[in-house]
Formats: sequence, structure tokens, C-alpha cells
Amino acid sequence: MNTVFQMTGGQVTLDRRPILRGVDLTVCPGEVVAIMGANGSGKSTLVRALLGLTPLSGGQTLLYGVPPGRFRDWRRIGYVPQRLAVGGGVPATVREIVASGRIARQSRLRRTSKEDHAAVARALAAVDLTERAGDPVQSLSGGQQQRVLIARALAGEPDTFVMDEPTAGVDADSQRLLAGTLTTLVREGRTVVLVAHELGPLEPVISRGVVVRAGRIEHDGRPPQPEGECAKPGHEHVHPHAEEAVTGPLTDLRVKP
Repeated sequence: MNTVFQMTGGQVTLDRRPILRGVDLTVCPGEVVAIMGANGSGKSTLVRALLGLTPLSGGQTLLYGVPPGRFRDWRRIGYVPQRLAVGGGVPATVREIVASGRIARQSRLRRTSKEDHAAVARALAAVDLTERAGDPVQSLSGGQQQRVLIARALAGEPDTFVMDEPTAGVDADSQRLLAGTLTTLVREGRTVVLVAHELGPLEPVISRGVVVRAGRIEHDGRPPQPEGECAKPGHEHVHPHAEEAVTGPLTDLRVKP
């Protein structure tokens, strides 16, 4: 079976505190998977562990069948972190940030091509930021900066997108725009793994929900319904660790790209 991500017995420990506890998770090509859970549940740590950004203290994870440390075809992966790291120095423009998403597809000796320019233009249009392309990224709102990060990933034209809470703290218009972008990616057969506290307008495009509780997978199957709504008919799989889930505060690591 071809897989994009495959974690077996995944464990992450920080300062002797367990963050992930024996996680088994497989993501196949073409799936749109929402990883959900309360703050501190370990959901963001899980996606970073899948990518190898957070090392495992136990178990194994594979990226397209290869351990992350030996994976080299990074152009196949588009990562959207929680927030844009805006530092000092010369301010970068929106276009420059988005164009950096093409780096994995460029060799050291190749100049920026017409294909690169076209991919950047398409990505800017997809997130409705064409008119802001020349503006310093610091001048944008938080929601607009999140759209810049999404455009950067789109510009790289990857097979798989990993998005860490792309709707956190952004306005309703940005959420609806992201839902439209995901719909397009689904039509193209791309794989999407995203971390979300709530699905909101993204719910119609999500094919599978994974709920993390206290570092364990509590549910893996049909996306859970918001509180107060009647459950929709369909298959639901409760993860075997659900009854073993341990409650208590856990650290939700946050790293900048």
C-alpha cells in the first residue's frame, strides 16, 4: 500500500513529559485529514513528528516510505506553519515570501524561470493577494499573513500539504477562502493533513477526522460533529486507545518555520 505518512508506536517526550503516547497513524494519497483536539492535546506535535521536525523518543515514522532523516524529495511536501516568522532587517515583500516556496524545485545553477513566475502568480491569485504582492509582509493582517504562508506552499506545487492550524485567529473571509482552496486541491487529488481546533467552513472538504486526546488517538474516522448537532449516518471508528486516554495538561510545542 502506498502511503504518504505512516507512524507506528510514535512517542514524543519533552523534559520527561510524554507528549505523544504510542500513536499509530497512516495517511494515504488523496486523503484530506483533519487532526483535531483541545489545546495541549499533542495534535501540532503529531504533525511535526510526521515531518521529522520533532524527533521521536520511540516508535517510527515514514514519509513516502522513507524515514524523515533520509527523505530528500521535499518538493513533494508543502508545509504551512502556524504563523509567519517576521524578523528584523530588510522587510520581505509578499511576492518574495511566496516565491521562496519554489526553492525546493530549483537547482543552484538555474535562474528563476517562466514556470516559477507563473506558479507564484497562480498562488497569489488563489489566496486573493495579487494586489498586495509588492507590499511588505509586515503590513498585512494576521489572516493575510496566513494566506501568504498558504500561497508559499501552493507555489511549490507539492503532492501533499501539511497545515498547522491554518484557521487559528483568522477572519471568516480568510477561512472561506481556505475552504475554496482546499476544494481545488481535493479535485486535483492532492493529499492534505491539517491541524484544526474546529472545522467550520472546512468541514465539507474533510474526508477523515483524527481526534487526539492527551497524546493518544481517541477517534479516527468520520469527522466528529460539533456539539449540539445530530450525528450524521455513516461509519465511525473509535481508536482502540480511546479508553486508555490519559487526561491532564500536556505541552503543545510551538516552533517557527
